[in-house]
Amino acid sequence: MTVTYTARVANARFCGFSKLLLAWKGSIYKVLYKEFLAFFAMYTAISITYRFFLVDDQKRYFEKLSIYCDNYASLIPMSFVLGFYVTLIVNRWWNQYTSIPLPDRIMCTLSGGVQGGDEQGRLLRRTLMRYASLSALLILRSVSTAVFKRFPTMDHVVEAGFMTREERKKFESLHSPYNKYWIPCVWFTNLAAVTRSEGRIKDDNTYKLLLEELNDFRGKCSMLFHYDMISIPLVYTQVVTLAVYSFFLVCLIGRQFLDPGQGYPGHDLDLYVPIFTLLQFFFYAGWLKVAEQLINPFGEDDDDFETNWLIDRNFQVSMMAVDEMYGDLPLMERDRYWNDSNPRPPYTAATLFVLRKPSFQGSTFDMYIFCTCILNEINAGMVSRREFVKKQKILLFKNYI
Repeated sequence: MTVTYTARVANARFCGFSKLLLAWKGSIYKVLYKEFLAFFAMYTAISITYRFFLVDDQKRYFEKLSIYCDNYASLIPMSFVLGFYVTLIVNRWWNQYTSIPLPDRIMCTLSGGVQGGDEQGRLLRRTLMRYASLSALLILRSVSTAVFKRFPTMDHVVEAGFMTREERKKFESLHSPYNKYWIPCVWFTNLAAVTRSEGRIKDDNTYKLLLEELNDFRGKCSMLFHYDMISIPLVYTQVVTLAVYSFFLVCLIGRQFLDPGQGYPGHDLDLYVPIFTLLQFFFYAGWLKVAEQLINPFGEDDDDFETNWLIDRNFQVSMMAVDEMYGDLPLMERDRYWNDSNPRPPYTAATLFVLRKPSFQGSTFDMYIFCTCILNEINAGMVSRREFVKKQKILLFKNYI
């Protein structure tokens, strides 16, 4: 679902961003074209009514109303309201992404901390890792519509291999009126305690580190749940939405082209298409659409988070790390720079220009101030301190320019 264009803007070049305007998936055109067409249709209907269906007295009244609306439409602080709101939404959006629980730190701790290459050791590591993955799945299933559609019932969770049937019975036998995503984390801590008592975890420091990583993982699950429960205050969203739509409802009348023959100030030109009003609608309404897209990134829009991909990636990688890769090391041998005190990795032909650049030593590395000789002259009485300060300022100025 995420639209990635990072490689296309890796280097600044002529019309680099302009080429992105041709994209459709995830674009502003895709999310705004219906509102844009509706606004233009209403504007056209009012314009046709004014030009062809109103009598002269009605036209004069409409013209006064249009001028009145145009004069007072600017009182709505669109830039301030939208700018502050979208900034708040974007910060919240990124914080939600950083709250997604990732198993990488837990799997590395398990792989190095839970000992045993036998079946029991393998079972312990896989079960502990699966409990962490199950907790992440349960919370993502609670906040993401895409994940819930993939795992609509606990039967689907069991069939996917995140939970055994016995674990499901135990899970459903624990009655709580609240979301139970945290239960697999408690199973994890209980099993970790058993593992420590059996000596599979070699010392208390490793055991402590494992529980700390789990608590950090569980904390991110909790943050996702609270982000889902605590939204941007509804009154603020309503104020911003009303401000945008009220402004453009007023513009439907206030931005009409009036009869130039009436001599109204600013109405010397009569056009049929309000170019700049349409651009203003595109920018302001598009700004609101940005907030609408980002306020809940766990949906199914083009730019929402790839939650199902994350579930697949995390489960496969974590299981591989704690099972197949346990104790699996490549053969240790001397590296190619073993006897070289100044290793210089090679460059390809496309990157040879980097070799011509000198190593950066600091912004003042090449600044030369001849203070030593002047100080010797001062000590010898050959120059006064006032002349010394003057010379120093001149040298600094020359070096600066």
